[in-house]
Amino acid sequence: MAQEFVPPSLTNQNHPSLSLSPSSPSPEALNFLIRHTPNTNTNTSNPSFDFDIVAAANNIKINNIRNNFSYNHFKHKTSNMRTSMAQRDDVIRRTVYVSDIDQQVTERQLAALFVNCGRVVDCRICGDPNSVLRFAFIEFTNEDSARAALSLAGTMIGYYPVRVLPSKTAIAPVDQTFLPRSEDEHEMCSRTVYCTNIDKKISQADVKGFFESLCGKVNRLRLLGDYHHSTRIAFVEFVVAESAILALNCSGVVLGSLPIRVSPSKTPVRPRAPRSQMH
Repeated sequence: MAQEFVPPSLTNQNHPSLSLSPSSPSPEALNFLIRHTPNTNTNTSNPSFDFDIVAAANNIKINNIRNNFSYNHFKHKTSNMRTSMAQRDDVIRRTVYVSDIDQQVTERQLAALFVNCGRVVDCRICGDPNSVLRFAFIEFTNEDSARAALSLAGTMIGYYPVRVLPSKTAIAPVDQTFLPRSEDEHEMCSRTVYCTNIDKKISQADVKGFFESLCGKVNRLRLLGDYHHSTRIAFVEFVVAESAILALNCSGVVLGSLPIRVSPSKTPVRPRAPRSQMH
């Protein structure tokens, strides 16, 4: 085992070697410092030396506490990261990637196609801006169901045969507080689309005008974004569900300078709470 390095200025032949390394002080050094801690009620012959010893002992004790906390925190954080990665890998193995999905196919219809393979935990359809067709991720409760789902590649749903492959990614979780809480909000979701990759120069009025000119009257629209992201997103709620279905065909259409992506929304556009007036 490597010997601790002791600075020459702290070497004393009359007492054990001192190591003021904050990470791993030797027991001999710590005991020596404690034994030589000055008594406030007794005059010492070398108060300067006693003061230095007290300061060194306190520093060692404080740094020991800090380092023990840092090590335990790092160990706990590393353990959590490994657990999280293992759980993520497990979810990926239980998920399949489905492509070439007809624009008219809903998530409920797509999930029903795979119901004989096993229980479906989640189904997420996404719009592809480079194609009139869409893709989806379907998560099952176990790996056997995901492997069975691969046999459905080539099955016709709508007007196109779907492709089914093992997924390379997991479905991103949805914040439960944003999901519909009532039948009315479920109905609102059927009339709402989620639009991404919106040019930052496009205003809310531009987005509303775009969808109303192609799909139908917009009831409520929420345009979101900040300076940290290069594009914006929007939730667009139409007056009727048919308009939302038409809006799915807009995926890939250039709005401003970018092709937008449109998919069914899992969350309703809730009215903003009124701000309390300042008195």
